[in-house]
Amino acid sequence: MSEVVISLPQDFVLLQVVPELDAGGVERTAVDISRAVVEAGGTSLIASAGGRLQMELIEHGAELIKMPVQSKNPLTIAANLGRLYRLIRQRKVSLVHVRSRAPALSALPAARLAGVPALTTYHGVYNAKSGLKRAYNGVMTKGRHVIANSDFTRRHVLETYGLDPRLVTAVARGSNLAWFDPDAVTDERLQRARTFFGLAADDTRTVFLLAGRLTRWKGQLLAVEATRRLHAAGRRDFVLVMVGDDQGRMAYRAEIERAIGAAGLDDCVAVAGHFTDMPAAWLASDVGVVPSLDPEAFGRTAVEPQLMGRPVVVAAHGAPVDTVIDDETGWLFRPGDAEDLARRMVQALDAGPARRRQMGEAGRLRSRELYSVQAMVDGTFGVYAQVLEEAWAQG
Repeated sequence: MSEVVISLPQDFVLLQVVPELDAGGVERTAVDISRAVVEAGGTSLIASAGGRLQMELIEHGAELIKMPVQSKNPLTIAANLGRLYRLIRQRKVSLVHVRSRAPALSALPAARLAGVPALTTYHGVYNAKSGLKRAYNGVMTKGRHVIANSDFTRRHVLETYGLDPRLVTAVARGSNLAWFDPDAVTDERLQRARTFFGLAADDTRTVFLLAGRLTRWKGQLLAVEATRRLHAAGRRDFVLVMVGDDQGRMAYRAEIERAIGAAGLDDCVAVAGHFTDMPAAWLASDVGVVPSLDPEAFGRTAVEPQLMGRPVVVAAHGAPVDTVIDDETGWLFRPGDAEDLARRMVQALDAGPARRRQMGEAGRLRSRELYSVQAMVDGTFGVYAQVLEEAWAQG
């Protein structure tokens, strides 16, 4: 990571409150900000139930305080309030950054009781089909400032809650450019990814990669239906690979696999499972696919392939409308429309390798400029400075 542009106050102590630390955009962002705080000379504390990424936190000098902040149980929330209050006071926390709704119920009151400023990051556009759910979601607007993880999310927050626009700042999620660098992927890593996909060395089919946890709204079944339509039309020149953790959703994974088998697609659709080396995975593919049924609040799986020089086929709603330029860095299709997804997949196939490389390079250059970890750190530290300055001005 390059030098931080905005410096932190002396003896700065940041407490981030994150439900868990498994693989995901919220967790990855928290870890990246934690690393930047440590590199800038500050102290990074994370209150969380823990998970896959906790060792990375410890290795870069942060401290994990394990507590069940992911719980929605009222008694646990009350107990967490006390735990967090004591932690804030004992460790002389300068600023509390809350990254999810359930933790916010205890972390924001704890910060207020301790007299420490707190802010939130709105990482997703939460569903609100009732007044109670809307009020629950609204807890994420109760800090001194709201960071939205995309322009799309910022617009949603302003429209839904009528906040002062000066109190909501869009800071796009950032990717590590040293990691997401095509030149950094070795032949060994590339071959490991192809093997994980189940591809033979002499398989020349175009590879569509759908990355994301196995959950219904991510649109895996829509992609299977689009593939079935292409298969029925006689297209045999591609393979669809799904990479992602089922996170215990075994019934949904089984449903996907049944749909693949029923359509006779076992030879051209693979549910490969969780894979950690995503730069190699994107480089081993030709086109990314993001068929999400609900709008993505940011959609890193639309940005990461572009960073690796791969064009993408994405549903035309949510943040990907801002992160992908139609017919220049990828192809947009009507959300939830399998026929339109199939049409766009055909366009990606028929574009050929040279045109796809041209689009991929355009996406790589644009994404490197807009969606780096450094840009995210600078934007986040700018909000930290603003919140601290306002808090000090108010005594």
